[in-house]
Amino acid sequence: MTYTLDRASVLIVEDMVPMAMLTKRILQTFGFTEVHIAHDAETGFELFQKHAPDLVIADWIMGDMSGLDLVKLIRRDPLSKNSYVPIVLMTGFSHKLRVMQARDIGVSEFLVKPFTAKDLYTRIMQAIEKPRQFVDSGEFFGPDRRRKRAQNEYGGPKRRYDDGG
Repeated sequence: MTYTLDRASVLIVEDMVPMAMLTKRILQTFGFTEVHIAHDAETGFELFQKHAPDLVIADWIMGDMSGLDLVKLIRRDPLSKNSYVPIVLMTGFSHKLRVMQARDIGVSEFLVKPFTAKDLYTRIMQAIEKPRQFVDSGEFFGPDRRRKRAQNEYGGPKRRYDDGG
């Protein structure tokens, strides 16, 4: 499906200027016209509060405050403009433990560097076409970490062994 993305806004939080500019150019080829850039997570949260973007793309490793710290602020800070915004986390590290850590913090999509324009587009379309419900368990707030649903998922009482059944 083709989307008109010129009305959607994006915030890129990336400390490497060439990567930020490359990402911006790719987004512009997709049709995004309102793209904001921050080169550190602190400024990123300020721009997030100011512009309330429809999508956030952040690098994992930055200065004093990481992309994961930014995700925590967006998801849990009481002053956050939109705790439900889709967040794509970019990183050069794709080890399964890192992916799981990002997922458990509340990242919507994970993008490994170096990436292609198609990779980025796929993550954006995943967020648009298959948004996951949000879960707030007290310890976790973010998109449902399960991508696939069981065929015969039971929805009644005593679903788990420790439910007293």
